[in-house]
Amino acid sequence: MTSNERSTVADALSRVLADSYSLYIKTHGYHWNVTGPNFPALHTMFEQQYTELALAVDQIAERIRAVGAKAPAGYKAFADLSSIPDGAAEKDTDMIADLLAGHEMVAKTAKEALEAAVSVGDDVSEGLMVDRITVHDKAAWMLRSMTEQ
Repeated sequence: MTSNERSTVADALSRVLADSYSLYIKTHGYHWNVTGPNFPALHTMFEQQYTELALAVDQIAERIRAVGAKAPAGYKAFADLSSIPDGAAEKDTDMIADLLAGHEMVAKTAKEALEAAVSVGDDVSEGLMVDRITVHDKAAWMLRSMTEQ
């Protein structure tokens, strides 16, 4: 890849990293604070999701380094790049809806990064983004299924 192509991919991956890390923080907070009759199931589900996100952010950051850029780090850097707002929900149903929206947003950001990777022939980043989209689509499906009557 050329320097410009590497930069294009790194910028797109940086947004995925920021969204993923922001969703990780939100999910972890909801894991700590969820209450209600669905507590056991939600507490466990949120833990599974934030654990998966914790592993993902490392993979994404390492891919950014592999294409020759510095991975963003720190709350300010992530806040500047992320499209995921802080978690403010207090009711379990609102937490579910908020996390559903978050997973859908990360999938959207990953699709944009996928397009960037495809446009420059970066098969490795392409594969990583396909994997990330798959994970977020499944998480969204699981959360969505809890909101349907």
